[in-house]
Amino acid sequence: MESMFHFVSPPSQCTYLPDEEWEMEYHIVANMTAAEYAAKMQQGWRRFGHALFQPRCSHCQACQSLRISVPKYEPNRSQRRAWKANQHVRLMIGAPSATRAKLELYDRYHAFQSDFKGWPGHDPKSLADYVESFVANPFPTEEWCYYEGDKLVGVGYVDALPVGLSAIYFYYDPDTRDRSPGTFNVMRILHEAARRKLPWVYLGYYVENCRSLAYKSKFLPNQVYRQRQGWIDYRTMESPGESH
Repeated sequence: MESMFHFVSPPSQCTYLPDEEWEMEYHIVANMTAAEYAAKMQQGWRRFGHALFQPRCSHCQACQSLRISVPKYEPNRSQRRAWKANQHVRLMIGAPSATRAKLELYDRYHAFQSDFKGWPGHDPKSLADYVESFVANPFPTEEWCYYEGDKLVGVGYVDALPVGLSAIYFYYDPDTRDRSPGTFNVMRILHEAARRKLPWVYLGYYVENCRSLAYKSKFLPNQVYRQRQGWIDYRTMESPGESH
Protein backbone atom coordinates (compact mmCIF):
# COMPACT_ATOMS: atom_id res chain seq x y z
CA MET A 1 0.00 0.00 0.00
CA GLU A 2 1.35 3.42 -0.96
CA SER A 3 -0.08 6.18 1.24
CA MET A 4 0.33 9.70 -0.17
CA PHE A 5 -1.27 11.60 2.74
CA HIS A 6 -2.18 10.71 6.31
CA PHE A 7 -4.14 13.08 8.53
CA VAL A 8 -6.91 13.40 11.11
CA SER A 9 -9.67 15.86 10.27
CA PRO A 10 -10.56 18.62 12.74
CA PRO A 11 -13.82 18.18 14.68
CA SER A 12 -16.92 18.92 12.59
CA GLN A 13 -20.64 18.16 12.62
CA CYS A 14 -21.26 14.42 12.33
CA THR A 15 -23.03 13.35 9.14
CA TYR A 16 -24.80 10.48 10.91
CA LEU A 17 -25.66 12.12 14.27
CA PRO A 18 -26.03 15.89 13.69
CA ASP A 19 -25.94 16.70 17.41
CA GLU A 20 -22.47 15.16 17.67
CA GLU A 21 -19.05 16.08 16.33
CA TRP A 22 -16.75 13.64 14.58
CA GLU A 23 -13.09 13.32 13.72
CA MET A 24 -11.92 11.04 10.92
CA GLU A 25 -8.48 9.55 10.30
CA TYR A 26 -7.57 9.33 6.61
CA HIS A 27 -5.00 7.65 4.41
CA ILE A 28 -5.08 8.83 0.79
CA VAL A 29 -3.57 5.93 -1.12
CA ALA A 30 -2.06 5.90 -4.59
CA ASN A 31 -2.47 2.16 -4.91
CA MET A 32 -3.14 -0.94 -2.83
CA THR A 33 -4.16 -4.53 -3.41
CA ALA A 34 -7.50 -6.10 -2.53
CA ALA A 35 -5.71 -8.21 0.09
CA GLU A 36 -4.14 -5.12 1.67
CA TYR A 37 -7.53 -3.42 1.88
CA ALA A 38 -9.10 -6.56 3.33
CA ALA A 39 -6.50 -6.50 6.10
CA LYS A 40 -7.29 -2.83 6.87
CA MET A 41 -11.02 -3.55 6.79
CA GLN A 42 -10.56 -6.24 9.46
CA GLN A 43 -9.35 -3.37 11.68
CA GLY A 44 -12.47 -1.27 11.07
CA TRP A 45 -11.24 0.84 8.14
CA ARG A 46 -13.41 1.64 5.11
CA ARG A 47 -12.65 3.25 1.77
CA PHE A 48 -14.28 5.57 -0.74
CA GLY A 49 -12.28 6.09 -3.91
CA HIS A 50 -8.64 6.46 -2.90
CA ALA A 51 -9.48 7.53 0.66
CA LEU A 52 -9.21 5.07 3.55
CA PHE A 53 -10.98 6.36 6.64
CA GLN A 54 -11.89 5.43 10.20
CA PRO A 55 -13.62 7.40 12.99
CA ARG A 56 -11.33 8.77 15.69
CA CYS A 57 -13.97 10.32 17.95
CA SER A 58 -12.81 10.35 21.58
CA HIS A 59 -16.29 10.88 23.04
CA CYS A 60 -18.41 8.62 20.80
CA GLN A 61 -18.13 5.07 19.47
CA ALA A 62 -21.44 4.91 17.59
CA CYS A 63 -19.90 4.20 14.15
CA GLN A 64 -19.32 0.46 13.89
CA SER A 65 -18.40 -1.53 10.79
CA LEU A 66 -21.03 -4.23 10.20
CA ARG A 67 -20.78 -7.54 8.38
CA ILE A 68 -23.26 -10.32 7.64
CA SER A 69 -22.52 -14.03 7.86
CA VAL A 70 -23.21 -15.38 4.36
CA PRO A 71 -23.69 -19.09 5.21
CA LYS A 72 -25.95 -18.32 8.18
CA TYR A 73 -28.04 -15.55 6.60
CA GLU A 74 -31.81 -16.10 6.65
CA PRO A 75 -34.08 -13.48 5.02
CA ASN A 76 -36.98 -12.18 7.04
CA ARG A 77 -40.48 -11.68 5.68
CA SER A 78 -39.98 -8.15 4.35
CA GLN A 79 -36.70 -9.14 2.70
CA ARG A 80 -38.39 -12.08 0.98
CA ARG A 81 -41.05 -9.66 -0.29
CA ALA A 82 -38.36 -7.36 -1.70
CA TRP A 83 -36.66 -10.30 -3.42
CA LYS A 84 -39.94 -11.42 -5.01
CA ALA A 85 -40.91 -7.88 -6.08
CA ASN A 86 -37.65 -7.40 -8.01
CA GLN A 87 -37.34 -10.70 -9.84
CA HIS A 88 -37.88 -8.94 -13.17
CA VAL A 89 -34.86 -6.66 -12.55
CA ARG A 90 -31.76 -7.65 -14.52
CA LEU A 91 -28.28 -7.33 -12.99
CA MET A 92 -25.10 -6.77 -14.98
CA ILE A 93 -21.72 -6.84 -13.19
CA GLY A 94 -18.77 -5.16 -14.90
CA ALA A 95 -16.02 -2.58 -14.59
CA PRO A 96 -16.94 0.94 -13.38
CA SER A 97 -17.63 3.62 -15.98
CA ALA A 98 -19.17 7.09 -16.04
CA THR A 99 -22.17 7.78 -18.28
CA ARG A 100 -24.77 10.51 -18.52
CA ALA A 101 -27.49 8.05 -17.45
CA LYS A 102 -25.60 7.23 -14.24
CA LEU A 103 -24.99 10.88 -13.39
CA GLU A 104 -28.65 11.74 -13.92
CA LEU A 105 -29.80 8.79 -11.80
CA TYR A 106 -27.32 9.68 -9.06
CA ASP A 107 -28.59 13.29 -8.94
CA ARG A 108 -32.26 12.18 -8.90
CA TYR A 109 -31.54 9.80 -6.04
CA HIS A 110 -29.79 12.47 -3.97
CA ALA A 111 -32.51 15.04 -4.62
CA PHE A 112 -35.09 12.54 -3.39
CA GLN A 113 -33.07 11.69 -0.28
CA SER A 114 -32.68 15.39 0.49
CA ASP A 115 -36.47 15.78 0.47
CA PHE A 116 -37.33 12.44 2.09
CA LYS A 117 -34.58 12.00 4.69
CA GLY A 118 -33.17 15.50 5.05
CA TRP A 119 -29.84 14.78 3.38
CA PRO A 120 -27.81 17.93 2.64
CA GLY A 121 -28.45 19.32 -0.83
CA HIS A 122 -25.69 19.18 -3.40
CA ASP A 123 -24.92 20.51 -6.84
CA PRO A 124 -25.26 18.12 -9.80
CA LYS A 125 -22.32 15.73 -9.86
CA SER A 126 -19.85 16.41 -12.66
CA LEU A 127 -18.31 13.71 -14.79
CA ALA A 128 -14.90 14.35 -13.18
CA ASP A 129 -16.37 14.09 -9.67
CA TYR A 130 -18.12 10.84 -10.56
CA VAL A 131 -14.92 9.34 -11.95
CA GLU A 132 -13.01 10.35 -8.81
CA SER A 133 -15.67 8.85 -6.53
CA PHE A 134 -16.51 5.60 -8.30
CA VAL A 135 -14.37 4.87 -11.36
CA ALA A 136 -10.79 5.67 -10.30
CA ASN A 137 -9.99 3.08 -7.63
CA PRO A 138 -6.74 1.85 -6.06
CA PHE A 139 -7.58 -1.71 -7.12
CA PRO A 140 -10.26 -3.20 -9.43
CA THR A 141 -13.84 -2.64 -8.22
CA GLU A 142 -17.09 -4.12 -9.52
CA GLU A 143 -19.98 -2.01 -10.82
CA TRP A 144 -23.43 -3.58 -10.39
CA CYS A 145 -26.02 -2.11 -12.78
CA TYR A 146 -29.70 -2.97 -12.41
CA TYR A 147 -32.10 -2.70 -15.35
CA GLU A 148 -35.82 -2.90 -15.99
CA GLY A 149 -35.80 -3.76 -19.66
CA ASP A 150 -33.29 -1.26 -21.06
CA LYS A 151 -33.86 1.32 -18.31
CA LEU A 152 -31.14 1.81 -15.69
CA VAL A 153 -32.81 1.76 -12.25
CA GLY A 154 -29.91 1.17 -9.85
CA VAL A 155 -26.12 1.26 -9.62
CA GLY A 156 -23.93 -0.24 -6.91
CA TYR A 157 -20.19 -0.49 -6.32
CA VAL A 158 -18.74 -3.59 -4.67
CA ASP A 159 -15.22 -4.65 -3.69
CA ALA A 160 -14.47 -8.35 -4.23
CA LEU A 161 -12.03 -9.30 -1.46
CA PRO A 162 -10.51 -12.55 -0.20
CA VAL A 163 -12.69 -12.33 2.94
CA GLY A 164 -15.97 -11.43 1.23
CA LEU A 165 -17.85 -8.80 -0.76
CA SER A 166 -17.84 -5.22 0.50
CA ALA A 167 -20.64 -2.82 -0.49
CA ILE A 168 -19.27 0.66 -1.18
CA TYR A 169 -22.27 2.63 -2.42
CA PHE A 170 -25.68 2.12 -4.02
CA TYR A 171 -28.16 4.53 -5.58
CA TYR A 172 -31.45 3.89 -7.35
CA ASP A 173 -34.43 5.33 -9.21
CA PRO A 174 -36.72 6.87 -6.55
CA ASP A 175 -39.74 5.68 -8.56
CA THR A 176 -38.82 2.10 -7.57
CA ARG A 177 -38.60 2.77 -3.82
CA ASP A 178 -41.83 0.87 -3.04
CA ARG A 179 -40.03 -2.33 -4.05
CA SER A 180 -37.17 -1.74 -1.56
CA PRO A 181 -34.31 -1.63 -4.08
CA GLY A 182 -31.71 -1.10 -1.35
CA THR A 183 -32.79 -4.28 0.41
CA PHE A 184 -32.80 -6.15 -2.88
CA ASN A 185 -29.27 -4.95 -3.67
CA VAL A 186 -27.92 -6.28 -0.36
CA MET A 187 -29.69 -9.59 -0.97
CA ARG A 188 -28.12 -9.85 -4.42
CA ILE A 189 -24.70 -9.23 -2.89
CA LEU A 190 -25.37 -11.96 -0.32
CA HIS A 191 -26.53 -14.31 -3.08
CA GLU A 192 -23.42 -13.61 -5.14
CA ALA A 193 -21.14 -14.03 -2.12
CA ALA A 194 -22.71 -17.43 -1.47
CA ARG A 195 -22.20 -18.40 -5.11
CA ARG A 196 -18.52 -17.43 -4.83
CA LYS A 197 -18.26 -19.30 -1.49
CA LEU A 198 -17.24 -16.16 0.42
CA PRO A 199 -17.99 -16.01 4.16
CA TRP A 200 -18.92 -12.36 4.72
CA VAL A 201 -20.70 -9.37 3.22
CA TYR A 202 -19.51 -6.02 4.60
CA LEU A 203 -21.99 -3.13 4.65
CA GLY A 204 -19.80 -0.32 5.95
CA TYR A 205 -20.61 1.71 9.04
CA TYR A 206 -23.74 1.13 11.08
CA VAL A 207 -24.99 3.78 13.50
CA GLU A 208 -27.90 2.66 15.65
CA ASN A 209 -29.70 6.02 15.81
CA CYS A 210 -29.12 7.03 12.18
CA ARG A 211 -32.24 6.52 10.07
CA SER A 212 -30.33 6.12 6.80
CA LEU A 213 -28.23 3.25 8.19
CA ALA A 214 -30.90 1.41 10.22
CA TYR A 215 -31.57 -1.17 7.49
CA LYS A 216 -28.12 -2.73 7.83
CA SER A 217 -28.73 -4.42 11.18
CA LYS A 218 -31.85 -6.17 9.83
CA PHE A 219 -29.74 -8.64 7.83
CA LEU A 220 -29.13 -11.44 10.30
CA PRO A 221 -26.97 -12.74 11.81
CA ASN A 222 -24.43 -9.93 11.84
CA GLN A 223 -21.32 -8.73 13.64
CA VAL A 224 -19.89 -5.29 14.38
CA TYR A 225 -16.29 -4.18 14.84
CA ARG A 226 -15.31 -2.47 18.09
CA GLN A 227 -11.87 -1.04 18.65
CA ARG A 228 -11.01 -2.91 21.84
CA GLN A 229 -12.88 -6.12 21.05
CA GLY A 230 -12.55 -6.74 17.33
CA TRP A 231 -15.47 -8.40 15.54
CA ILE A 232 -18.26 -9.45 17.92
CA ASP A 233 -21.77 -10.83 17.43
CA TYR A 234 -24.28 -7.98 17.32
CA ARG A 235 -27.72 -9.20 16.29
CA THR A 236 -28.49 -12.87 15.83
CA MET A 237 -32.30 -12.86 15.86
CA GLU A 238 -35.20 -10.54 15.10
CA SER A 239 -37.15 -8.52 17.59
CA PRO A 240 -40.87 -9.39 17.78
CA GLY A 241 -42.80 -7.97 14.82
CA GLU A 242 -39.68 -6.66 13.08
CA SER A 243 -40.13 -8.55 9.80
CA HIS A 244 -43.53 -7.06 8.97
